[in-house]
Amino acid sequence: MNLSQFQNYTAKDYTKAIQQGNITTLSKAISIIESTAEKHQTLAQEIIEGCLPLSGNSIRVGVTGVPGVGKSTFIEAFGKILTKNNHKVAVLTIDPSSNLVKGSILGDKTRMIELSTDPKAFIRPTPSGDSLGGVAHKTREAIILCETAGFDIIIIETVGVGQNEIAVHSMVDFFLLLSLAGAGDELQGIKRGIIEMADVFVFNKDDNNNSANIRIAKADLERALHLYPAKENGWNPKVLTCSALNKIGIEEVWNLINDYIKITKENGFWDAKRKQQNEIWFEEAIKANLFSLFHNNKEIKNSLSNYKNQIQKQSISPIKASKELIDIFTKNIKSK
Repeated sequence: MNLSQFQNYTAKDYTKAIQQGNITTLSKAISIIESTAEKHQTLAQEIIEGCLPLSGNSIRVGVTGVPGVGKSTFIEAFGKILTKNNHKVAVLTIDPSSNLVKGSILGDKTRMIELSTDPKAFIRPTPSGDSLGGVAHKTREAIILCETAGFDIIIIETVGVGQNEIAVHSMVDFFLLLSLAGAGDELQGIKRGIIEMADVFVFNKDDNNNSANIRIAKADLERALHLYPAKENGWNPKVLTCSALNKIGIEEVWNLINDYIKITKENGFWDAKRKQQNEIWFEEAIKANLFSLFHNNKEIKNSLSNYKNQIQKQSISPIKASKELIDIFTKNIKSK
């Protein structure tokens, strides 16, 4: 990537090039949006504002599952079917960040070799940072940019599976949970929160060595799903099986997603969910901006280390320390 070409780029230049499908510009714009540097914040906001009216015309699919379930292999097989049917596919993969060194491997492109070289596909790995919910802080904004670039299907591969996956559920239209059979107590491993959020459960690695285990796990899960109340979207979650490695059962997943789209668009849930997601984005943006404003405040910066020392010495509780810091912050804001 030749970064020098972007030195004099305005937000309008970025928006125009992204709309024209320029992948280099798209990648650079996502980097700007993900940047924590103060100099990028205004430009990032202007790019998002420029792209927002041009976005929204995609199918957003979240894919999650435990490590080793074959998420990358599944997404590659799924993505190749979509591009063969003339869809443009953007894959936003979220890699876990180290709590110690804060780095990420970002190795998803090497795990999706075929899809990464497909002219109709775009793969963007992003570190999760300290963001919860299996996604990165700026995943929503990246979706907007990818839609502006003409990608009509956006796939988000989350960090992993757990109760915190509600974050990705709040930014996709369809939520897919990949599962393994024969690796322990499957129903215990799939927590209630995920069962309530998932629109389809797909048992991967359905091959000759594992077919019997998968049939048992599938039947158990289907029985369990009958115990849950009906969803407000009018959709009954399904249980499918596939072998992503052998590219078996992948088209059935796509057909099911199309059934879901038809039902939820007809009953109005599709549009209602998008509106609800925008409200969630709005509320999270308020929290993020307040957090940034708080930590960039000069008085807070001067007081923070002192309070941390007091907490470590147990001379003040974290609750009282946080309240006193907020009091300092509000007084400082009022004085201005």
